[in-house]
This record gives sequence, C-alpha cells and structure tokens, in this order.
Amino acid sequence: MMGPEGAEVCFGTSGAVTRIDRGHSKRVLTGLPSLAGRDGSQAIGPSDVSFLGKGNSYVTVGLGADPAVRDSLPPAGRDVMGWLLRNGKPAADVAGYEAKANPDGGVPDSNPNAVLALPGGRIVADAGGNSLLWVPDRGRIHTIATFPARTATAPDGSRIPMQSVPTSVAIGPDGALYVGELTGFPFPKGEARVYRVVPGQAPQVYAKGFTNVIDVGFTRGKLYVLEIAHNSLLSGDPSGALVQVDRKGAQRIVTTQLTLPGGLALRDGKAYVSDCGACPNPPDRGSGSVVRIGL
Repeated sequence: MMGPEGAEVCFGTSGAVTRIDRGHSKRVLTGLPSLAGRDGSQAIGPSDVSFLGKGNSYVTVGLGADPAVRDSLPPAGRDVMGWLLRNGKPAADVAGYEAKANPDGGVPDSNPNAVLALPGGRIVADAGGNSLLWVPDRGRIHTIATFPARTATAPDGSRIPMQSVPTSVAIGPDGALYVGELTGFPFPKGEARVYRVVPGQAPQVYAKGFTNVIDVGFTRGKLYVLEIAHNSLLSGDPSGALVQVDRKGAQRIVTTQLTLPGGLALRDGKAYVSDCGACPNPPDRGSGSVVRIGL
C-alpha cells in the first residue's frame, strides 16, 4: 500500500514497547502492527505511551492514511492500526472516529500520534486528522480542537495549502493543553508552532519559529520542544533539536546533537529522548537509542 509520504510501504508486526530501567531495556509489549518502506523509512506503528497510576498503560498506534485502507490489511493490522490501546488491547478506534466525524472537514486521514492519560479519559493528538480528541473511559470520543491549515511556499515557488499535523500534547503549569505541530508538506523551516488549548475555546498560538515539532513537554515551568528535523524534513539533514522556551517566551537551543528523534520525556532536570526514531536502513539493528540530556 502507499504510505503517507507517497511511497510503497509494507505491513509487519515489528512494533513494540520497551521498558528501560537503570540502563537495561526489555520489551514488554511485542507483535504490534507497523507499516514501513523496505529500508525501514516512513515507519508507522506504536508512537506514544502514557501511564495512569500503576498497571494502566495507553499506547497510540498510528496509521497515516484514510481509515478505509485498513480493510486491505491482515487482521493484526486492521483491528489495531489507528487505535488507542489499553494495556496492549484495543480500547478506542481513533481512526474510526475520523472516518465518521472528520473534525477538520478535510480528506479523511488518521494518524494517532500522541496520548496523554488523565483520570476519566485520554487526550489523543491525531496528526492525520489535524485534531485533538477526548477519549473518555465511558462514552463516545469527541473533538477538543482542530488546527487550521495555512499556506506555504512549495519548492517550485508556488503557494500551496499546508496542514498543521499536530504530533504532541502536554499539560502546562497553568492547566491548559499545549500542542506541537509537525506541519505538512513542504515542511518549511521555522514555521511550526506550539498551540495553547483550553477546551471550549479556539487554539491560540503560544510559541512559534520551530521546525517539524515531534514532541513537547514541561518541567520546572519551562516548555521543551523536540524537533525531528531542525532544518526541515526536506533538507536531507537528519539533525534534530531540543529547544527550551522560558516563561517569558525566550528560546534557547539545548542541543542539535540528535538524529531524527521521535519522543521526549522530562524528569528531575533531565530530558530523555528517543533518538534515531525514524532512521532508514540503520547500519545495525541496535542504532535506535534513548539519550539523557541535562537541562
């Protein structure tokens, strides 16, 4: 089938969740569905994990396509891709909600990329649907917010629509939700934003000037923004970056010594980043890593 970047991808069950404890790693959930090119590029599968108390894990499994394409997948993919999992089991059909509700009114497309577990329900960022969703413990999924398309300059100089592609969500010190966007093609440098979202109100731009945001988080009152490609996904440069935004809005690059990073966790004055999360054709199967960065 065709992947979200327009190239052929293949189905597999290589998706997994790994626990890292005191420098040791162990896969605790395996056999999850994934789609990727022959060289491992364009990989889509388990994308985020969030915990609520002990024994309750929630995992988003991406899709990056019209939910209808799931009919062409084997059962291991058809019944899991585009879903939110609870403790490894399908709990909510996020892509199915996109197919029925289509919150942003565009071409149906779903790619659940981030989850934030809260008492009573989960918040999911659907990068394909350009939407932020509430998935309650009981009841139906509903839309918290959608993120508008803008125009951007294509490589040929023309002006084209560019989708938002929200990839990440975190709760800020003020209790509001903060959502980072990747932006769609042509992935322009410096055009990605972080939105502040209060349920019931339109999203407001909180910070801008980023490139291809893949994750966001707060610690000690400061926002940290992870860029999967600091110089744009079209640049050919795989360097990612971690950027700090202080309470006054001033930005500081913490590091650019990252390679296509995929996720961010913050604790005790340190950042933990999954590095080489989207590296094609790695020189060895162990090239992906989690790196610790002092803040």
